[in-house]
Amino acid sequence: MCYSAMIKAEHHRYVREWGVDIGIAEFVQLFWWRWTTEETLGAQKRPRTPKAMDLGFLRDPRTDDERLIARYITEANARQETDWQRELFVQRARLVKAEQQLATKPTRKAQDDQRIAGAKITQLKGWLDDLQRTEPLPRDARIYPGWYAPVMVMEGGRRVLKPMRYQCRPEGVPADYDRRYPGTYNARRDNLRGPFWRRVFGVSHGVMIVDRFFENVQRDGQNVVLEFVPADGREMLVACLWSRWVGPDGEPLLSFAAVTDEPPPEVAAAGHDRCIVPLKPEHVDAWLQPGRHSLDELDRLLEDRERPLYQHKLAA
Repeated sequence: MCYSAMIKAEHHRYVREWGVDIGIAEFVQLFWWRWTTEETLGAQKRPRTPKAMDLGFLRDPRTDDERLIARYITEANARQETDWQRELFVQRARLVKAEQQLATKPTRKAQDDQRIAGAKITQLKGWLDDLQRTEPLPRDARIYPGWYAPVMVMEGGRRVLKPMRYQCRPEGVPADYDRRYPGTYNARRDNLRGPFWRRVFGVSHGVMIVDRFFENVQRDGQNVVLEFVPADGREMLVACLWSRWVGPDGEPLLSFAAVTDEPPPEVAAAGHDRCIVPLKPEHVDAWLQPGRHSLDELDRLLEDRERPLYQHKLAA
């Protein structure tokens, strides 16, 4: 299972290198949702987007819609900063009280409060520093299940870039599928024609551009995270399935899953049993137009894929 990946998140680069049109209405909707839900439902409910995608709009907005998105991001971040500063004040007061108690009459509760408050203060200060940072770092492009990422699709014969959630909810299923099937951020190649994925395999395909991916493996009875990178440094055009799900209130959800297959020998030797499927560049347009091909032909695109030699190391 590809539980995390480092992606190409800056939308202008897709325009430059792949000639895509930006699905700007979907980007506006996503960031409007993030802007409004943070205020109405709390920050924990807002859509998660990689900082690299946010910075693409904040650093170089070129249209009125992009400037609107930049405003949404700026205002949402300001509210988030206020919330974290408020919590930081609470934890600092908690720490002072605990230290005063420990100085006069030590108790187990005061010890716990000192430890917990200290840890939370460190965490909150790190979050605030990261929120306020404007210079990009490599980790800004990392996504996890439930996060949004830019995905290339085909509409009207044109490549279009749309923001989608990395956990696919196929059209027509109930919303609780996310909870019942939490692993649907990946789609096994040997299950694509089965009951779940046949709703989207051969119907709606996408491509996500990935630098590297991360997997959980067992080492000496403990879980560790390994980072896998093509030895030649190439980017991977990862085959994806996606769907447009519409809720009872008419609110749409665009979501996707990365296709996975049996791992190459070096990934298997590292302890993992699955691997994402990177398409050959010459197969991208065929993959993005599944209606023009049989399921057997589409499967052959997955078989005739790029096969980089992966190097791995413990993730930082």
